[in-house]
Amino acid sequence: MGFLDKIRNGLKKTKDSLIKNIETVVIGYAKIDEEFLEDLEMVLLSGDLGVKTTDYLMRQIRRGVTEGIIHNTNEVMPFMEKTVVNMLAEDETEEKEMHHPEVYLIVGVNGVGKTTTIGKLSSLFHKEGKKVLLAAADTFRAAASEQLTIWAERTGADIVKHSEGADPAAVAFDAVTAAKARGADVVLIDTAGRLQTKVNLMEELAKISRVVKKVIPDAPHETILILDATTGQNAVSQAKNFGDIVPLTGVVLTKLDGTAKGGVVLSIHEELHVPIKWIGLGEREDDLQKFNSAEFAKALFETEDHVLETSTKI
Repeated sequence: MGFLDKIRNGLKKTKDSLIKNIETVVIGYAKIDEEFLEDLEMVLLSGDLGVKTTDYLMRQIRRGVTEGIIHNTNEVMPFMEKTVVNMLAEDETEEKEMHHPEVYLIVGVNGVGKTTTIGKLSSLFHKEGKKVLLAAADTFRAAASEQLTIWAERTGADIVKHSEGADPAAVAFDAVTAAKARGADVVLIDTAGRLQTKVNLMEELAKISRVVKKVIPDAPHETILILDATTGQNAVSQAKNFGDIVPLTGVVLTKLDGTAKGGVVLSIHEELHVPIKWIGLGEREDDLQKFNSAEFAKALFETEDHVLETSTKI
């Protein structure tokens, strides 16, 4: 199953709520007038897009009407699809040459699927032929190290871990030192997610970055935030909080298949302007997929008739 089919399945709950509500408004009006635009705005606001994202989309739609790009209500959804593609493409960066090793600092609150996502990333990199090393630097949650050990065994990765309660920065330091010595291609550093102690977490992540730089001066090369899509606008709040703590280079959005709040993808863009790198579309290892903005927008806005039409083509 390709990305488009997986994202279609993953966005089913979002389509059944947000997109069907948009379709209902579109079908209910013969022409575009102020009442139509107000109803459309209400649907977007209720669809977990957030005020900022809704405001941006409505400004673009009004501009499209004024400039004669949108002539009738049937042209609103195709226009929205193009607008969403353009929005998300702003954050996308060109594939850059990887460092050896490439060091990823993985951050996020407890319960978002951080350790599981690290395991899935390890599997993904392993399938690309890369040698992976995992760093169990979440030393505060007893099960974190055990979970990561299972993932290391399952995905053929090395792991560096210390005893429970050890200094997370010491784990990170030993991990990048070992990665250099063993010729690893990728280091994935798990971290604690105790956002309620924001100052402590900031100091902890800053210390990890400092000690890692003693071994590899330009590391960490990526700081990836893991967010749970099912929490909707709470995920956006978490993203802003972590953005204040540490400079983020990317986001992984988990559990997108289990929520009607897929519109949070757009909110994250509007609030952070940080690229979504991967999305979680299920429980299996291969359900973590590289994010593709054009296919995401296509899957979100296409109608059932269009899906049936394309699936029956030979």
